[in-house]
Amino acid sequence: MKQTNIQLGGGGFGTAPVYFTAISTILGAILFLRFGFAVGTLGFWGTVAIILLAHCITIPTALAISEIATNKRVEGGGEYFIISRSFGLKIGSTIGITLYFSQAISVAFYIIAFTEAFEPFFNWWVNHFGFELPRQAISVPSLILLALLILRKGAGMGMKMLYIVNVILFFALLLFFMGSPIDPGDDLSRVPGNNFGFFNKDRFFILFAICFPAFTGMTAGVGLSGDLKNPGKSIPLGTMGGTLTGLIVYLLVVWKLSVSASQIDLVEDQLIMSRIAVFGALVIPLGLAACTSSSALGSILVAPRTLQALANDNSFPFKRLNCFLAKGKGKTNEPFNATLVSFFVALVFVMMGSIDMVAEIISMFFLITYGTLCLISFLNHFGSPPSYRPRFKSKWYFSLGGFILSVWVMFMINPLYTILATALIIVIYLFLEHFNKDEKGLVDIFEGALFQLNRRLRVFMQKHQSIIENEEWRPSAICISPNSFERDKVLELMKWISHQHGFGTYFHFIEGYFSKQTFAESQEILRQLINTQREHGSALYIDTMISPSYTSAIAQVIQTPSISGMENNMVVFEFDKNHPEELNRIIDNIKLTKAGNFDVCIFAGSSHPIRTRNGIHVWIRETDEKNTNLMILLGYIIMAHPDWRKSQIKIFITSTNEATELVKRDLEERIAAGRLPITLTNIEIIMLAEHQTIAEAIKVHSRLAGLTLIGFREEIIKHDPVRFFTDFNEIGDILFVNASRSKNIN
Repeated sequence: MKQTNIQLGGGGFGTAPVYFTAISTILGAILFLRFGFAVGTLGFWGTVAIILLAHCITIPTALAISEIATNKRVEGGGEYFIISRSFGLKIGSTIGITLYFSQAISVAFYIIAFTEAFEPFFNWWVNHFGFELPRQAISVPSLILLALLILRKGAGMGMKMLYIVNVILFFALLLFFMGSPIDPGDDLSRVPGNNFGFFNKDRFFILFAICFPAFTGMTAGVGLSGDLKNPGKSIPLGTMGGTLTGLIVYLLVVWKLSVSASQIDLVEDQLIMSRIAVFGALVIPLGLAACTSSSALGSILVAPRTLQALANDNSFPFKRLNCFLAKGKGKTNEPFNATLVSFFVALVFVMMGSIDMVAEIISMFFLITYGTLCLISFLNHFGSPPSYRPRFKSKWYFSLGGFILSVWVMFMINPLYTILATALIIVIYLFLEHFNKDEKGLVDIFEGALFQLNRRLRVFMQKHQSIIENEEWRPSAICISPNSFERDKVLELMKWISHQHGFGTYFHFIEGYFSKQTFAESQEILRQLINTQREHGSALYIDTMISPSYTSAIAQVIQTPSISGMENNMVVFEFDKNHPEELNRIIDNIKLTKAGNFDVCIFAGSSHPIRTRNGIHVWIRETDEKNTNLMILLGYIIMAHPDWRKSQIKIFITSTNEATELVKRDLEERIAAGRLPITLTNIEIIMLAEHQTIAEAIKVHSRLAGLTLIGFREEIIKHDPVRFFTDFNEIGDILFVNASRSKNIN
């Protein structure tokens, strides 16, 4: 998907069009047609709660838009441009497509509402002709007329109309506030002013869904971004100004309705404002017509620009479709073809939709968009990328709160719609990702946030390391080997250790001095190893180490901080049983690692294939007091990997005297207290015959084991260690274990 700079208009508008586009959409159809019903159903405080909850979503979104708009050059495409340049084109296109449909459907919504301004005409028709005239008799011609106007005159003409309808709108509202309460006559049930309460709480979110589109207009002006002289200035001022003006006007309207009409009148008459306002029978339908036409006008200006911006970015996988939708008209590149498509989308919903149904659909899509914008802002705050330097700054907790509220409200309105809307977005994203694999995607979005989270967690864990070590032990193992491509069994071992309960870092050792050539070699090796581990689904962290000797490499590795946030506590050496000479360099460096109080493991790899189904055998001798718990814990940790899911841990206790029963009983108690998945039948005492060695016993019982764990003491290193480590060549893979201190099995 090719990223392009999008400049749709002539760039001649200032802040006023953003403000008036926003405010005329905010003070729209819902204000005139549904807020009376909302006050009558929920009461004054219930309706105020709707307004405040909605603005708890829209104000953080307005702040997020204003912030992001002042961080980068904002061009055509409005909200789509902001999302795509912050999240990448795959995410931007996914949200942009749903945003476009919500904008296009909004055109239909406002046209349907505009038709309600002709209610006196429809009533006159029924009285004179005896049958109801379909609402489409007004809505369809109105939509066609609006589309022709925009196609012929473009955004400039739209702005001129916008100023006219805003004057009518504010004049209508002024006469409404000047109006007197409705005279109830002799009907005491219709006395105005008895609406100060919170009624029908169970219908709160139903009314919220119907009323929420009234507040979505605050982003309408953002869609004109390509036609603005200075988007970084006009978008924050116009958007925030429209949002705050709308909040004040709605609170005043709700108060005026509550004191001017009875609950019955508010519920029964959707044009109740016409009975309150001065000259209401004329001015309120006129104001409704003005605000709905201006809202429809604002939406029909914005939706095609979003669609054209999507096409300019080659968001759709079909080249001809992108070319068709991106094609403009005139010097300002008016989105002619995109306007045609938007007109037909709106026409479908005009023909089939009702106000309440369309309002609920619009609410879902706008809530998804707003939640996404707040999430973008929050991730930018949390990730703190150096490139994020907006001139207008919000607070991270506003953005996070807006995101959480958007998701919560969606589920409260309609869980099914929420799931379907989310599923639709996922399908669109997967479809776009299939055709644009190289573009920035979901993983890249959270890169900065994950970086900051990892950094803070590491600092936190370092500060609390002593507490963690005292409470519970877990392995943080490091291994260094030059034989990564010749034999991979030790990589498998490290993968098992780091799968669930532990952490592992594997270093490929490159002998030599650090230079441009060796560094390039190390990066290529690292890339190959990472790709291999990715294919295996490994959680092992891979790196390379360039050093002039194996000893210096070990010294560097054991001083390297772990990226897990906890200190490394175990060193894993490896050698091939067919090359026992490799033991010499391991033995020479064990003392070095023990100086740092590391647990030491030596993996002896055999030529036999890994037989995980044959289980893990742990051999415990009388001299393994410090090693016992570590070997059992390692067996349990390795067994957690799916490779060992059909295996068991078997423990063998060797002895030459009767005290072995006491050792077995103590071990059983520790296993039971530690809730380890080792059955008592898998604990076996091996009484060594006279002159029988431990190696001979292991050959008999563990020749076919998947992995055998054997403890060793530091004294062995001083007395013929090569003989000890090579005395088990007739069995499979072995992990020799030496603990720096005894571990607790909690």
